[in-house]
Amino acid sequence: MRLDLLIENVDVVSPGDDLRRGHGVGVVGDEITAVAPMAAFAGADAAARIDGGGGLCAPGFVNTHNHTPLMCVRGMVEDMGFAPAYTKGVPQGHWLDDDDTVALSRLGLLELLRHGCTSVVDFYARPRALAQAMTESGLRGFVGGRVMDVDTAALADGRFKLDPALGEATFADNETLIAEWDGAGDGRVSCVWGPHAPDTCSPDLMRRIADRAEADGRLVHTHLAQSPMEAKRVGDVYGRTPVECFDHVGLLNERLTAAHCICLTDSDIARLGASDAYVAHVPVGNATGGQWAPIEALVDAGANIALATDSKSGCMLEAMRTAIGVARLRAGGRFVFNAAQAFAWGTTGGAAALGLGDRLGRIAPGFLADIVLFDPDAPNLRPVIDGFGILAHSGGGLNVQTVIVAGEVLLADGRPTRVSAEAIAQEAQASAEVLWTRARAG
Repeated sequence: MRLDLLIENVDVVSPGDDLRRGHGVGVVGDEITAVAPMAAFAGADAAARIDGGGGLCAPGFVNTHNHTPLMCVRGMVEDMGFAPAYTKGVPQGHWLDDDDTVALSRLGLLELLRHGCTSVVDFYARPRALAQAMTESGLRGFVGGRVMDVDTAALADGRFKLDPALGEATFADNETLIAEWDGAGDGRVSCVWGPHAPDTCSPDLMRRIADRAEADGRLVHTHLAQSPMEAKRVGDVYGRTPVECFDHVGLLNERLTAAHCICLTDSDIARLGASDAYVAHVPVGNATGGQWAPIEALVDAGANIALATDSKSGCMLEAMRTAIGVARLRAGGRFVFNAAQAFAWGTTGGAAALGLGDRLGRIAPGFLADIVLFDPDAPNLRPVIDGFGILAHSGGGLNVQTVIVAGEVLLADGRPTRVSAEAIAQEAQASAEVLWTRARAG
């Protein structure tokens, strides 16, 4: 057996399978070619080997909603407002130049990598700068613009102001992103359409994006029904719920991944369940804003669920256990969902949302070699019985020891192999301090 990489002595945790103890994982190129007990690899010719030391081996996490430059508001905006674009007194996206965006995105991507996220959806203002940082990181990235024709600065003041010039400019940014960056990073970077939200995109602009996505088959990522304020404004201006708006313009389909989905009517839940769209569940961010999404009702309606951390944390394991805990609170103490279900949302669920359900999210032959190895000596990851429970209920991103994307080791013994963690932290700190000085000056 000839391999480019052999991962030895691991306990394999993968959706749909029982825990497989004492296994090896063989990789050729960017693909997993063998998963078997270690005895099957006796005499294997491997160009490189990693000894997992008996620790857990899992598919890389698929994080379906992020705005990496918003790491600059972490630790601050959580106590000030539900989202930076709608909150006065915090740095705003339109303040960032390309250098700020690259510096802050590098920090966000480094954290996501450090926490075992191997596939990342990222969309924000200045999307070409996002794509640059994504390409440098080596992660499997799905990058979009922040397309909008409603002034968010006015929204922060409680005013709804349509700005067609802003719509043209941000649509053009997303268009240029696709032309220049789709397929970058040896094919790891894909470009998507990124309408911001139904209260920041007019129906005409949303319909334009829907038509373009229909024509080019490209994925669409957005916010949807993320707050009572959004639901009220959309209802007041357009006479529909946010979900009805998306359905009306042709965006509610299998290409759509919509983050949050909190403020939903029963009819909205039924529409989402019948639409084949994906809900990017953001339990930590939602709870920080004092909100929760009706995930149990969405699942019962047939909706597709993926998982995300959304900007101010990179830890998908935290998101998994928060998703379980919040769902049980919402259900009045009933034990809805479990670790295996939440783990699937963060792996196979996200892979399906990205159109890679048959290639990503499992440790199995024929799947892409996006793999995470955990510290075998971490006391919070023992005892291991089924693997899903110990990771989702007790694990943390900082237990991640090794991260592999497309067969390339991007994190080894907790250190990035492509970039300087120290330089990234320093540059992001400098950009954030300038932005916060401006915000505090009013």
